[in-house]
Amino acid sequence: MKKVLDNMLTLFIVGVIFLIIIPLNTSLLDVMLIINIAISLGILLITMNIKEALEFSVFPSILLITTLLRVGLNVSSTRLILGNGGYAGHVIKAFGEYVIGGNAVVGFIIFLIIVIVQFIVITKGAERVAEVAARFTLDAMPGKQMAIDADLNSGLINDEQAKARRLKIQREADFYGSMDGATKFIKGDAIVSILIVFINSIGGIIIGMVQGGGSFSDVLRIYITSTVGDGLVSQISALLISTATGMIVTRAASVNDLSSDLKTQIVSYPIVILITGGVLLAMSIIPGFPVITLLIMGSMLIFLGVKLKKKKAIVDVTEEVNDLPPSETEFYKNSENIYSLLNIEPIEVEFGYSLVPLVDESKGGNFLNRVVMLRRQFAEDLGFVIPTVRLRDNAELGISEYVIKIRGEAISSGEVLTDRFLAMNQSNSSDEINGIDTIEPVFKIPAKWITEDKRERAMMSGYTIIDPLSVIITHLSEIIKKHSYELFGRKELNTLLENFKKVNKELVEDTIPSAISTISLQRVLCNLLAEQIPIRDLTTILETVSEYASSVKDMDMLTEYVRQALKRTITRKYVRNNSIKVITVNPDLENLIMNNIKKTGNTSYVSLEPDIMQKIISAQLKEEKRLKDSMDEIIVLTSPVVRFYYKRLIEQFASQAVVLSFNEVNSDTNVLAIGTISVA
Repeated sequence: MKKVLDNMLTLFIVGVIFLIIIPLNTSLLDVMLIINIAISLGILLITMNIKEALEFSVFPSILLITTLLRVGLNVSSTRLILGNGGYAGHVIKAFGEYVIGGNAVVGFIIFLIIVIVQFIVITKGAERVAEVAARFTLDAMPGKQMAIDADLNSGLINDEQAKARRLKIQREADFYGSMDGATKFIKGDAIVSILIVFINSIGGIIIGMVQGGGSFSDVLRIYITSTVGDGLVSQISALLISTATGMIVTRAASVNDLSSDLKTQIVSYPIVILITGGVLLAMSIIPGFPVITLLIMGSMLIFLGVKLKKKKAIVDVTEEVNDLPPSETEFYKNSENIYSLLNIEPIEVEFGYSLVPLVDESKGGNFLNRVVMLRRQFAEDLGFVIPTVRLRDNAELGISEYVIKIRGEAISSGEVLTDRFLAMNQSNSSDEINGIDTIEPVFKIPAKWITEDKRERAMMSGYTIIDPLSVIITHLSEIIKKHSYELFGRKELNTLLENFKKVNKELVEDTIPSAISTISLQRVLCNLLAEQIPIRDLTTILETVSEYASSVKDMDMLTEYVRQALKRTITRKYVRNNSIKVITVNPDLENLIMNNIKKTGNTSYVSLEPDIMQKIISAQLKEEKRLKDSMDEIIVLTSPVVRFYYKRLIEQFASQAVVLSFNEVNSDTNVLAIGTISVA
């Protein structure tokens, strides 16, 4: 029974197709015609009560099914009219006699008028609206997608909401595209109905005159009555469906059902009703017009307008009072509002008053679009999508200040002048450009804020020119890069794994949780991100983890194995022209570190005397200072077993050096050792 119910639609469509082939008796045809009208009326009522078109997204398919049903019924009724002496059931006979009213010619003309109105006015109009809606919906898709990305990056919506909105946009495009084609069904149905009426009329007259032997007037009355009744039954259903089509494709700007919209929008203008009533009263003085009717209708409209105007005045006052912002005490009486204070944004940028135009799209701000591209860049460079960036204005900041926060805490800040450009003399040009002295907020380089008219001259003199927005974006990029390991939480890991399952589901399921737990895997990936190693190659990472996780319980050591497996990625990141300049660590110092490694549980650390640690740090900083002009980036090369411990040792003392091991660089790389760390 359940299978029959599940396949009811399939059985119904197959049954409709058989209507074209199998003859029906008049009683069954009456039932089918009433069902057809009921279905059409139900569809019309649904379209009047929905708020948006996607609530009835199956409508294009229903158009095809109902059109097919009407065609099947038309064929069945035609078979009965021509083969049963003009009698095709009570429904068709009743409709025909009521419309004709004893005059076949008048009834036929009225029927044609109904068909023409349905075909030219409603069907053509709905078809045109659907066509335009489909075109404009498709044209608007890129803009809507950008708006969603902007809201996502500003923190107004989360990833799930953004995904739902994108899906809705896609569904809207598919729906209106389908409606553009589906309206052709109605148009074709109207044409077929007219042809069937003429076929029935001409065929019935020929059959009645030739085979029946009746008089022309009797034949005309019998067959025209049945033909008009048949056509009218079909056209009432078609008219309801056409009206429903027009309703659904014109519901673009509605937020409520049709009745609510009419109630709130039309009666919202009582002055219009008052003027209309006054015009009707004035028309009563025109000779020949129905005075009583005009006076009654005009008075009723004026009375209604006065009542609505008084009611609207009360509503406006009430809304004005309700729009007043609640006091802080009243606001926080709701515990939900208090809990909202506990939410912490992963990434947040606060702006002073003068910087708001950089963010506000209505004022030409392009900050949100730049953040979208920044998220894309990090996805390609680091291998995961950073959380959304929340943007806020802060009246407590200076008008030109901005603050970058991670997990609710201020990490860095800066100041930009929106009407000037930042000029940095990195080429040591002797041409002095007048401007406001400042320090570039990211790399702490001396710079100047110059005006637009000095920009071209500064560029010709070798200055690096950066616009205010790019200064903030660059600063934000560096902060996110430095703190990416803090932003890679459990949610980001789960999203990353779910996405990777689409590519290699077996590897994920074999590795987690049998080889390593989710918590431990997050620790390994955060270790990589902490040293700016991309985690995009998840295949290599998971395969390495699954291979060593059973024997290596120290997640820091497991990270070292993963780093070595990612040697091509690390080589690409730091090696230029197959050559790399490095500072090496003296073998005696490496042995000293190795001999002082202590283990506690699943972790290990280096335990050295304070004076020895001081000597190591001093030697490191001394080499960095000596070689800073000859190296683009300070890179220290050590043996694999020492790398992790040496990195942990020097990073505690503000060293920004990159520490690599020999196993993390391709063997064909030309290594140039231009310095050595030694404590001898």
